[in-house]
Amino acid sequence: MRLHKALACVAEAPRPASLDTFRKDIPAPWVQQALEVTGTATLRRRRLPAELVVWLVLGMALFRDRSIVAVAESLDLVLPGRRGFSVASNAVTQARTRLGAEPLKWLFDTSAAQWSHASAHRHRWRGLALYGADGTTLRVPDSPENREHFGVPRGGRGATGAYPQVRLAALFALRSHLIVRASFGPCRAGEATYARDLWSALPDHSLCIVDRNFLAAHTLLPLARDGTQRHWLIRAKKNTRWRVLKRLGRDDDLVEMKVSPHARKKDPSLPTTWVARAIRYQRRGFQPQWLLTSLLDAAAYPAREIAALYHERWEVELSYDEIKTEVLDREEAIRSKSPKRVEQELWGILLAYNLVRLEMERVADEARVEPTRISFITSLHLIRDECIWSASASPGAIPRHLRQLRANIARFVLPPRRSERRYPRAVKIKMSSYPCKRPSRYTWAAK
Repeated sequence: MRLHKALACVAEAPRPASLDTFRKDIPAPWVQQALEVTGTATLRRRRLPAELVVWLVLGMALFRDRSIVAVAESLDLVLPGRRGFSVASNAVTQARTRLGAEPLKWLFDTSAAQWSHASAHRHRWRGLALYGADGTTLRVPDSPENREHFGVPRGGRGATGAYPQVRLAALFALRSHLIVRASFGPCRAGEATYARDLWSALPDHSLCIVDRNFLAAHTLLPLARDGTQRHWLIRAKKNTRWRVLKRLGRDDDLVEMKVSPHARKKDPSLPTTWVARAIRYQRRGFQPQWLLTSLLDAAAYPAREIAALYHERWEVELSYDEIKTEVLDREEAIRSKSPKRVEQELWGILLAYNLVRLEMERVADEARVEPTRISFITSLHLIRDECIWSASASPGAIPRHLRQLRANIARFVLPPRRSERRYPRAVKIKMSSYPCKRPSRYTWAAK
């Protein structure tokens, strides 16, 4: 009878007090609507109802050094007050399977649309909201299901990677690192394939800075065409060819490029040629480079400013580094061993990253600096500490504690970046005398 009453309490439990940091950012109606829209709201009384599993997935993203069961218990997600009851690992797996990925995706899309566009609007350049897009890969556990669904990257001489990989493309509000939209799936498809889902999230009167791998007419022309004053900026490749139509200034030309038959086959609406602006510039110690852009007005958008602005594209790379190095703690792979739970976990990771970045923007406003001057590591550690501390603190002490943590705001602020610093792309490979372990068709059959 006592167990029945305890489970009844769980069914009616509010969001955990230990995640009060995010309560103001993800309102209760959002969570409930996410469950209702995706048809995953809990009807039965369970030890882990759906609304608490949502917070569990966020906790998994924040606490990579703890098992999933430990996350549930440390954040007080199982039973209010932890009255001697625990939860088994198989119960957590079943609860996550019942929830699925759609509620987390709905929450991410809804919150990202509200937070990121407002942020980009606040940090405009010459009337244009600034965005950046690029792709990356993430390792997932080497289970038969993940290997079959996501695939394994292939290297030279027929070699394959050690882990299945997810390919991810994301659109960022460039000056706050907030993620606007994300698309991911098997690594067999390229970045440009997933990036097609991103462009519809770009608002009018915006500029999107992209990696040169996106230099293709069927990618860039629709980006500018399907909106009002939607522009792009990209670095030219070595084999990019064009015909100069007009000199706009020194190292600043209006050029015409041919649309390849392959691109026109993909999109018959494309013209045979397209016009762009080509800007040549050189940074000290580097080879000269050409930039291509749809910003054709040389008076409204000076070439020198565009060349300086292009290097803000590196903010996207820093965002991916923050996710992989800090949020994921440099772990070899994320936790989930089935494709559906991988998707769920990834949406949770992206949502948790945005929550940290949103808090950083608030700190930047208080410190009166740009969001890029706020330490991501310090902010992430603060939020983790708040979650653990709030789980055991009395509700009345929480506001005072948060004020004390935010009072010493100077520890969040980084020194100004040094523009003279240069870091060429280079890696060190860990060497080992042991041969690489390669999976075979008998690996799982033997278990």
